[in-house]
Amino acid sequence: MPKAYSEAQQKAAGAALSAKRGDTKESDLQGASKDMYDSMSEEELEKMASTDHDDLPEKADD
Repeated sequence: MPKAYSEAQQKAAGAALSAKRGDTKESDLQGASKDMYDSMSEEELEKMASTDHDDLPEKADD
């Protein structure tokens, strides 16, 4: 299962998960969250979105 490597990735996963569950519109997604919506299962998104973010950087290093 994937885990988030940054707070930004965790937030994108949360947005994609919300759309997968029908809580928000798919058309509202942009960038990474749209890519995640298209390529990941609800279970994968849930795992990534629930990553503890206390030790995560705001953005991942390249």
